[in-house]
Amino acid sequence: MKAMVLKELCRIKENPIPLALTTLPKPAPLENEILIKVSACGVCHTELDEIEGRTPPPHLPVVLGHQVVGKVETQGAQAKLFNIGDRVGVAWIASACGTCTFCLSGNENLCPQFKATGRDVNGGYAEYMTIEEGFAHPIPGFFSDVETAPLLCAGAIGYRSLKLSSLTDGQNLGLTGFGASAHLVLKMVRHRYPNTKVFVFARSGDEKTFARDLGAHWAGNSEERSPEQLDSIIDTTPVWDTVVEALKNLKPGGRLVINAIRKEESDKETLLRLHYPDHLWMEKEIKSVANVARSDVREFLLLAAEISIKPEIQEFRLEEANQALIELKERKIRGAKVLKIA
Repeated sequence: MKAMVLKELCRIKENPIPLALTTLPKPAPLENEILIKVSACGVCHTELDEIEGRTPPPHLPVVLGHQVVGKVETQGAQAKLFNIGDRVGVAWIASACGTCTFCLSGNENLCPQFKATGRDVNGGYAEYMTIEEGFAHPIPGFFSDVETAPLLCAGAIGYRSLKLSSLTDGQNLGLTGFGASAHLVLKMVRHRYPNTKVFVFARSGDEKTFARDLGAHWAGNSEERSPEQLDSIIDTTPVWDTVVEALKNLKPGGRLVINAIRKEESDKETLLRLHYPDHLWMEKEIKSVANVARSDVREFLLLAAEISIKPEIQEFRLEEANQALIELKERKIRGAKVLKIA
C-alpha cells in the first residue's frame, strides 16, 4: 500500500518535506481489530507537533493521521461490531486500558495507557490501517467521507472544549484562532445557544471575514480588546500570546479553555507579560483539554448530523500531505484540510 511516512523528527521550516511517499505491506488485523480501506484523512496541527517533537511518536517510522474515514475490508476472528463494507471513522483515541479510574468514570482520554492514532500506532495517511474495533465509530449517512474526516478530531475536540467551557445560552463566547476546530464550534454554538454572541480573534483578514460569514457577532485581531467582556474563551492556537491576550477579555469568574495538545516554544516569553490584577485576579480560571474520549466523538457525530453541521474543507491528494502541513504551519487556514485517498 501507499503511505506518507514520517522517518525522522524535524523542523518544518528546515525540512518542508518531512513525510516520504513509501510502499508498505498491507496490514493484517489482529483478532479484535478491523482493517479499514481509507478514503479520507484530515490534516491536523497535532501532526506538526509530532513531526517537530512536541508530542513525539514513541517509535519511527510511523504513519501519521488521526481523522480517518474508510470502509471495513476485513476483520479479525473476534471482531463482531461491524460488517464488511461498513463505513467507519477513527479518531485520536486508538486505545485505553478500560480498567483505570479514568476509564471507568468515562474519562478514558486521561487514561495513563492512552494511545493515539497516528502517533503511538499507524494512522490514516495511507491506503489501509487497522484499529481495535471498539475504537472505530459508525458514520451517519448525512456526511460524505471528506466532510466526516474533520469531525473526528476538530469537531470532537471542539465539542469537548465547548462542554468544558460551561457556557450557557446568552453568555458571551470568545474563539481565539479560527481554523478547523473553531469554525465548527461557531456552527455548534449558533444552533445550541442562539442567544450567545461569539467574538472571534484571528490574525488574518480572511479568517475574520470567514468568521463573520458564519455568523460571528464580532471579529478582530488577537491583541484587541473585545467590545464586551466574555464569559468563556476557547483558544485553538499553537502559541502563547493568545493566552495572555484572552485572559484580559474574560469577565470575573470567566474560564479560558485551551484546546491544544501542545503549545509551541517560539513565543513562550510572552507569558512574562502576565499581570495578576488584569489577567488572573477575580477568580478567572484556565482549563486544558486533554485528548478526546470515544463518547465525545460519537456524541458530536450525532449532534452534527442532527443539526446539519458540515465543515468547510480543502482537499489534497495523499501525495500532497506535505503541502497541506506547510499551509497549516504558515496558518493558511480556511476550514479544514483533508487528504482524499481512495
